[in-house]
Amino acid sequence: MAATANKSTALQTALSSALITRYSLPASATWLTHFLSSTRQPHPPLPALTSTAHFRILASDLTTSLSSDHAATLLPRDISNVATKELRLPGPVAVQILDIQDVGSSKWSQVEAIERVERGEEVRGREVIRTVAALEESDEGDAGGGGGRGRGRGSGANANANQATSASKRSQGPHKVVLQDAAGTNVLGFELENVPRLWIGEDGLSIGCKIVLQAGTVVRRGMVMLTARDVRVLGGKIEPWDKKWKEDRKKRLIEEATGNGNGEA
Repeated sequence: MAATANKSTALQTALSSALITRYSLPASATWLTHFLSSTRQPHPPLPALTSTAHFRILASDLTTSLSSDHAATLLPRDISNVATKELRLPGPVAVQILDIQDVGSSKWSQVEAIERVERGEEVRGREVIRTVAALEESDEGDAGGGGGRGRGRGSGANANANQATSASKRSQGPHKVVLQDAAGTNVLGFELENVPRLWIGEDGLSIGCKIVLQAGTVVRRGMVMLTARDVRVLGGKIEPWDKKWKEDRKKRLIEEATGNGNGEA
């Protein structure tokens, strides 16, 4: 019994060390114990176990999966104090995205972009075109009522439209985000320069996505300055949070644009 307990403790220690070394994710002892007990027996090799734990943390709420025992892996409690001219984070800090906003585009232009997607349209230059999904629906309708008219021509048009509009499916930025660490401390972050995947739309960040703020990341007047050098995107999302954010985004943009609390223009 003692040997089994020692083996389990050694595995938990090794897994904890691997998550910190590879991903800067200091998993809590409670979370690790639950994770190991829910993993198939006998346990797979450490590299495979580490990858599985990493995947599950990316889909979790960091306030429940990561340790908040060490100040060096957390945001300073007074990080949002605007009276502090500048400070630098002492060590890698894992945080999750609670909100993301494109502050480089007007609220109304973002509402219009959402409505174009709802209608199955995209913009290419000054031209409004149909998206792949919309074209496919149109082709299906033609096939039902016109003997397949337009089906052959549609496939090439679909491919061209998809390539031409891929960039327009991403917000341009710069972006402002709300970040949260394992202790539940929130802070605003601002995209000082282009950060890979830090955008709204195709291949962009989801709500609940995990990123690591590297040691030395600058915080000015209560806002984290985000640069490609200081941000490591781990990925992931929390499905209910992301779904809710997407459902409410258009309403919130209209409220912000009009100052109208009921979300109506």
